[in-house]
Amino acid sequence: MATKKPRTAKELAEFSKKVQQHMDSERKNVQAESLADIILGGQDGLVNVLGIVLGVASATSDKFIVLVAGMVATFAESISMAAVAYTSVRAEQDHYRMEMEQEQWEMENLPEVETEEIRLIYMRKGFRGKELERLVKSVTSNKELWLSVMMSEELGLPPLETQNPTRAAAVVGVSAIVGSVIPLAPFLFLPINESIVISLVLSTAVLFAVGAYKAKITVGKWWKSGIEMAAVGMVAAIAGWIVGKLLGDWFGLKQVPV
Repeated sequence: MATKKPRTAKELAEFSKKVQQHMDSERKNVQAESLADIILGGQDGLVNVLGIVLGVASATSDKFIVLVAGMVATFAESISMAAVAYTSVRAEQDHYRMEMEQEQWEMENLPEVETEEIRLIYMRKGFRGKELERLVKSVTSNKELWLSVMMSEELGLPPLETQNPTRAAAVVGVSAIVGSVIPLAPFLFLPINESIVISLVLSTAVLFAVGAYKAKITVGKWWKSGIEMAAVGMVAAIAGWIVGKLLGDWFGLKQVPV
């Protein structure tokens, strides 16, 4: 059996760079990140507004009050969620920069320690002997590659360019508006009693569909994920309806003329 020819230092450097790019591309799954932001905004907007409109609708017979409460909740919720998404990503960026500065300092002032960490990283991947040493030398001779390996392999942090606070805020904010409109829409066209039922059924169906789709492109059983997401909406709806019903009966809001 012919023995495999050892890679040269240049070949090892190219191989390590390709491996690093592959790992970065896997972490840079824009579809998954966008899906997470869409679900975050859409589910939060739908569930919160569903609970509010059902609560108000069970407390009063005035459809105008229900619509006003729903619209106020829709815009307040979307702005709030967008702001949270923006500040969260900015915090992640600040954390990344802080860790990167620390790694750069250690590479300059503690090169032996950082070199040994590179050696341990690739030992865990199965490299041994001369090939391991050549790989370590190739990585540590390229400071940009060295830093990239330390950030992704040692700290498990995704590349900074994958984090966009403006994009996250826009996706979450718009998703929250779209999600909020779903439980509110029936009240624009139908009487309150019919709207309550249709809003509940429509919101449950949408939550189930989103949960099922999430499982299909990630992991898990589609029906289980759908039921779990729909259950969250039902809990909010029931809580809102009960509170609205109790307060409406207590203050006599159902007596308000339509």
